[in-house]
Amino acid sequence: MDIRNVDTPLTRARRLARGAASSAVMWVALLGLAACGGGASSPKTGSEPTAPPASSLPDQPTTQRDAVRLADQATFGPTEALIATIRTQGPAKWIAEQMNLPMSRYTSGGTGAVHQHTGSGNFCDGRGANCWRDWWSATPLVWDFYRNAVHNPDQLRQRVALALQQILVVSNLEVEGTYGLRNYHNMLLEQAFGNYREVLRKVSLSPVMGDYLNNANNDRAAPNENFARELLQLFSIGTCELNPDGTLKSGKCIPTYDNDTVRAYAYALTGWTYPPGGATAWGCWPQGTHCRYYGGDMVPAAAYHDTGARTLLSGVSLAAGHTAPQALEAVLDSLMNHPNIGPFIGKQLIQHLVTSNPSAAYVQRVSTAFNTGRFDSFGSGQRGDLRATIAAILLDPEARNANPGPEFGRLREPVQVFTGVLRALNGRTDGDALGWWWGEQLRQHLFRAPSVFNFYPPDYPVAGTALVGPAFGIHNANTALQRINYVNYLVFWGGSAPASQVPNAVGTRVDLSAFASDADDPAKLVDRLSMLVLGEQLPAGPRRLVIDAVSAFGPGSNETVRLNRVRQAAYLIFASPQYQIIR
Repeated sequence: MDIRNVDTPLTRARRLARGAASSAVMWVALLGLAACGGGASSPKTGSEPTAPPASSLPDQPTTQRDAVRLADQATFGPTEALIATIRTQGPAKWIAEQMNLPMSRYTSGGTGAVHQHTGSGNFCDGRGANCWRDWWSATPLVWDFYRNAVHNPDQLRQRVALALQQILVVSNLEVEGTYGLRNYHNMLLEQAFGNYREVLRKVSLSPVMGDYLNNANNDRAAPNENFARELLQLFSIGTCELNPDGTLKSGKCIPTYDNDTVRAYAYALTGWTYPPGGATAWGCWPQGTHCRYYGGDMVPAAAYHDTGARTLLSGVSLAAGHTAPQALEAVLDSLMNHPNIGPFIGKQLIQHLVTSNPSAAYVQRVSTAFNTGRFDSFGSGQRGDLRATIAAILLDPEARNANPGPEFGRLREPVQVFTGVLRALNGRTDGDALGWWWGEQLRQHLFRAPSVFNFYPPDYPVAGTALVGPAFGIHNANTALQRINYVNYLVFWGGSAPASQVPNAVGTRVDLSAFASDADDPAKLVDRLSMLVLGEQLPAGPRRLVIDAVSAFGPGSNETVRLNRVRQAAYLIFASPQYQIIR
């Protein structure tokens, strides 16, 4: 007898698992969105103005489906406690509460001593095998990111900061210095509910960005254009003139700028050097500048600033004889007053938080909130207010629609897969397994984007459709299967044990015990997990198959059977197409 053909409960379960994996690959490949129917850190309060106090807003209870949808859009994944809170408070009150929570920061890794070393030897001499990891790399930030994302309460701030870091990219592939990367990403956390003008100011003055895009020590005699170009192209207004709803003016790409414009911005942005504090054994170069150091904002270096008259966008110009700080203010004026910035930045934030293909009307409503600085009771009334913008994105009728259209939704990016499974299954992580292991496997190793264009572009086309799907830019048959393998690693392999060389290690594991009480009733177990992570039951056909696969572990009701049933249910639901696409 060929034992490979024996029809046992286990082989039936394995066939179903393979089928679920295959369906998931097909599902995310086609983006058939309607087809399935049916603490690492210490808290610090941000300095930006607060959102309306949650106590001033009434409870507006919502549905399970809406609560799960909001959790997918505004957090790193639902938990049973979180969904109960959102259902009771309703989206607006929950968002206001989130905007007023203390901030979780990145704290791990070394200090600026890496850029103050004046000895004759290598900085890492005598500092052990993990010196590069702890002092130069982004690995400590990966630890803190996942600890915050999985465990800490300020979910919306962490989520918005992730969106900002994927628009305003710096990468450890090009810039080394853990403390500097930590400073940059703490800045994005601090500004997540601030004003986009201040975001652009802090990015422009960041020595990490100055190093990454060659604007630190940029000389008026031969200015490097890298930062100026990306400031226009990626960080503010984009390359084509837009209507307020994000569509192309006149239905075609009319360039927002030309190379002469880039040149003018490059000249205007010359004359900044690193903050004081850095040192080397050879002194600082060029003369009159500071050594590389990431401990603060860049400072003016007057001898290197071009003071000539320059014409910028939005009717802004620079008179001859200006200073570097005056030029920066003019640059920010020109960008913040440009009609493109609201729809260009607003649409990308929608894509990162809610849906890859927002309607033009949705983009226009968000653009209006960005431009006016107000949305209902959210916002300061100042152009670029991110509290108003984020509230407009998350509370828009398109985001809260109980019956979204077939083009609504987005592929769950790898980071959200990592965190979503852990949060739903009462897991814990120190982040160590989610960088060099799973981050590399799924092509989203945080803080190591391959270029200033991020891990994927916002307009990545979904093959065979007229849709875009940004996260599909890192999605293929291999990474689709690795998503399934990640779930298998957690629920069947037991995850990872704490590593002795990771500070405050807890490993990466889930805790399935809370679900064991329902394991004697496979239908009840499957529905409980489905309602938690999908907000609704699986469609009838898949639901029946998953229940059968869960029931295959048995007969009996002992502890081992219960655990295997929970494992099987979790594995198949998290591997399902319905979970891979956020709707």
